[in-house]
Amino acid sequence: MTPFSRRRFLSAAVVGAASVGVTVGNSRTVLAQAEGPGGLTIRGKEFLLDGKPFRILSGAFHYFRTHPQDWRDRLMRMRAMGLNTVETYVAWNFHQPDEKEADFTGWRDVVAFVRTADEVGLKVIVRPGPYICAEWDFGGLPAWLLKDKDAPLRRSDPAFERAVDAWFAELLPRFVDLQATRGGPIIAMQVENEYGSYGDDHAYLEHLRDTMRAQGIDGLLFCSNGATQEALKAGSLPDLLSTVNFGGDPTGPFAELRAFQPDKPLFCTEFWDGWFDHWGERHRTTDPAQTAADVEKMLEAGASINFYMAVGGTNFGWSAGANLSGSGYQPTVTSYDYDSPISESGELTEKFHKVRDVLGKYTTLPNTPLPATPHRMPAQRVAVGESVALMASLDVLSTPVRRTAPVHMEALGQAQGLIHYRTRVGGQQGTKGLRLTGLGDRALVFSDGKRIGTFDRNQPDHAVDVTLAGESSTLDLLVDPTGRINFGEGLNDPKGISGKVLLDEQELHDWEIRRLPLDHLSGLKFTSEDTPTGPAFHRARVHVDTPADGFLAFPGWDKGMVWLNGFALGRYWSIGPQITLYAPSHLWRQGQNELVVLEMERTGDGIDVRSAPDVG
Repeated sequence: MTPFSRRRFLSAAVVGAASVGVTVGNSRTVLAQAEGPGGLTIRGKEFLLDGKPFRILSGAFHYFRTHPQDWRDRLMRMRAMGLNTVETYVAWNFHQPDEKEADFTGWRDVVAFVRTADEVGLKVIVRPGPYICAEWDFGGLPAWLLKDKDAPLRRSDPAFERAVDAWFAELLPRFVDLQATRGGPIIAMQVENEYGSYGDDHAYLEHLRDTMRAQGIDGLLFCSNGATQEALKAGSLPDLLSTVNFGGDPTGPFAELRAFQPDKPLFCTEFWDGWFDHWGERHRTTDPAQTAADVEKMLEAGASINFYMAVGGTNFGWSAGANLSGSGYQPTVTSYDYDSPISESGELTEKFHKVRDVLGKYTTLPNTPLPATPHRMPAQRVAVGESVALMASLDVLSTPVRRTAPVHMEALGQAQGLIHYRTRVGGQQGTKGLRLTGLGDRALVFSDGKRIGTFDRNQPDHAVDVTLAGESSTLDLLVDPTGRINFGEGLNDPKGISGKVLLDEQELHDWEIRRLPLDHLSGLKFTSEDTPTGPAFHRARVHVDTPADGFLAFPGWDKGMVWLNGFALGRYWSIGPQITLYAPSHLWRQGQNELVVLEMERTGDGIDVRSAPDVG
């Protein structure tokens, strides 16, 4: 049957229900009856798709982490692996970084992604959040929710629910006619995400479920959680399918799911076939043979599976998240390769082949040649030709605002980039200790233009000595955020300075604050005369004969952000483990290309364009 040929144009429907009333806010919506057994349904311990037994062989692929011109290529690689379904989150902040409007064009055209998956022969599972975790900045929530840094999140709070309802009213209608109940490819959607690891507010989950139904989502809904009774009880609803997320041997996790839900299909909605990396920690991998063996155990048990991840991606720009643990704040690297079967740059890895061999025992593999590795750029070293100091460019980049005390960047309507604070201290003499509270996440300190120290949120008791001579001195704090917390109790994670700046015990007031989102760099006045020290922008020219995938390395550099032809590729940092940044072929031009690097500390001799990735 051709895609979308079996459409049922219903205003809203609930599979298996005669006529269901759902109350959302003060309104009551009557949902129509679905016609027949269309879509994904449950019969005992098995799934049915359009009335026939169906095992979900799915893989996670985040459209927002891969250039849209590569969507079809990666989806075809998933199909070649033996998968029949693709799963994706929807990142709210990717579509609505500004509260005023949502964007579903270009890279953000999630409907085009779903249609492309259908054309390739894949069913689709959508996980719309509103919270997604995903090691993505703020777990996908938009920064403007943190105007009040203590705003209630992920609970039955009227303000939060109003924001979610408005977002779902923009998002969900786009999926209605793409559901399998209408002849489309979307077979299931998730309610929230691993909520049992965060809270137990079932009224909040019920509100999300009812809102989804009222917006016309009539297909199978599910709640996914960690494989413990505590998480399943806290994060599930009795009328929805419960699924589990785990890595390794499935025996224990599936026993937990069976104990909680004995009469439904086994479904691992996140089989962690790899893992993500934090800056300054070792690169994480999993053994391909062991991964394949664990997959075979699941399939022998009759379970369905979603590989998390099937396709690696990239935290382009400022989009990488962070975690909190006993060791403190842990920012996530730019690469989201995840040691996936299909790598960040599209390579079919050893894990791909071993897993494919197992899947081939349980499904019919496509009878087509496997896709080749995408073309790679030849290696070259490019020199930095021009530079300009960041502190000398403040007037070009931003207009200051004044506040009595420092405020966090979200309170000023800023979602990403850096933020600069300046005040003047007069009438004091001697050496005094400067301290900060509420720092997110790293601050360079300057006194009268001279760098005198650094603050880091993992050293909250650190003080920087400031020597004052009695006359007025200018104090500058340049704050470099490295990702909002995306998991757990520290989700309220404002950036910049949300606390106090103290000189000994005296609180400093009267601040000039500059927002530095750095989304427009065309006004920078580059020069080839001198290479400035400290935070500075550097520009290099790269000649390309034929655009192809490239990998940028920064030997001798320390920490910064990179733009290729105006597109923010992401962060680099000498502490590793990631060495190269992935630069997809579609971002390069034939002929001359422009690289702009914001380096916060020290500048290397040049930039390497490499033909192979090195993520650690």
